[in-house]
Amino acid sequence: MRAGVIAQKLGMTRVFTPDGQHIPVTVLKLDQCQVVAHKTVDKHGYTALQLGAGSIRVKNLPKAERGHFTKAKVEPKRKLAEFRVSPDNLIAVGAEITAEHFVPGQFVDVTGISIGKGFAGAMKRWNFAGLRATHGVSISHRSHGSTGNRQDPGRVFPGKKMAGHLGNETVTTQNIEVVKTDVERGLIMVRGSVPGAKGGWIQIKDAVKRSLPKEAPKPGAFRMPEGSQAQTPAAEAPAASE
Repeated sequence: MRAGVIAQKLGMTRVFTPDGQHIPVTVLKLDQCQVVAHKTVDKHGYTALQLGAGSIRVKNLPKAERGHFTKAKVEPKRKLAEFRVSPDNLIAVGAEITAEHFVPGQFVDVTGISIGKGFAGAMKRWNFAGLRATHGVSISHRSHGSTGNRQDPGRVFPGKKMAGHLGNETVTTQNIEVVKTDVERGLIMVRGSVPGAKGGWIQIKDAVKRSLPKEAPKPGAFRMPEGSQAQTPAAEAPAASE
């Protein structure tokens, strides 16, 4: 199990295949996605990597977070996320993950916060059919209709599909194909759309329902900052030598 990455959604475009067909893609950018901390079994009970992406002014950070980044010798990050990994796929603190982490043709799972649309009716929010156009229905054609029973149970069950807040929730889209990567500019292009608005933060990780391609690098594709010496745990040494 490898680490994922934190990327920023730039928008959608299309790429052309050698035979002239076009593929709609979403462009995701890696903005200095670095390893900030390790979570180990001995100390935390599980193995994971904490990644950070983006930049933020130091004065806008709480004192505790300033110390957290100072300890890791990493520039303050705007977005933090944690990814579970196997012990042999740990990456050194301070390493910057590159776009080569994913290979073209690989399938990934993408998680983002969907665009908030405010208060929406049942037809738009849940795709209800609505009421009849005639035969006794007046002024309430787009209502959701009855929501409960009679005196027994005498209430509306929790979770009933009704009008309410639409969007602005965490959504994961599975099995999205990686079409192309641009290592120099840190771009990952995936087929189709992904959840979230332009400029939103996206988490990309290997698809849980598809096998990992043999070409995918392990523990990942990354580079160390110039002049830094990585201090990695013992479990990471065999993977680094490979």
